Amino acid sequence: MNSDTSPAARLADATTRIARAAALRPAPHPVTLIAVTKTRSADEIAPLIAAGHRAYGENRVQEAESKWPALREGHGDIALHLVGQLQSNKADAAVALFDAIHSVDRPSLVTALARAMDKADRRPDCFIQVNIGAEEQKGGCPIADLPALLTQARTAELPVAGLMAVPPASVEAAPYFALLAKLARDHGLAGLSMGMSEDYETAVLIGATHVRIGTALFGPRA
Repeated sequence: MNSDTSPAARLADATTRIARAAALRPAPHPVTLIAVTKTRSADEIAPLIAAGHRAYGENRVQEAESKWPALREGHGDIALHLVGQLQSNKADAAVALFDAIHSVDRPSLVTALARAMDKADRRPDCFIQVNIGAEEQKGGCPIADLPALLTQARTAELPVAGLMAVPPASVEAAPYFALLAKLARDHGLAGLSMGMSEDYETAVLIGATHVRIGTALFGPRA
């Protein structure tokens, strides 16, 4: 698409591409397009809200707190997803603001989230983030630690919706998506948060239930 195409037109294009890819699955299922609004202004986001889109993703609790209460006014059906790393000391704020947390990746965070959910009597969906490429610089639990972390999360009564991963950059993502899908099946999980602007169609073909798209909707960040 041309760089001057409106976000709403890009949203329609991405939605069509997702539907086309999902229809090729042996057992098609709904796919949630999370519009990632990290660093995007309210003026950039408003056209997508006006177009009827209701699932949005932010990377940081503080940024979300600064802009989403106003954006959500009059739109109580907007679902906000935390797709970036979460510090344990931000668990209370995250539970209060977000409807889903995609970056649960360590025992201390499970403990903090369970405590925050009990205190707030609010239980956002949780995705366990897996470091699918074993990259030192990335968040996510090691694959070998996934069974123990899942057991802890379930024991703590976190609503575990599925797994999330970010494959290594600049390599073919499909094998990593397939591995995440296998891990989800092995652990009886239906949700797969995987796929971003450059590879979301591949992710949907392999079974993604949630794709996280920013640049393909808003263009490159300044």
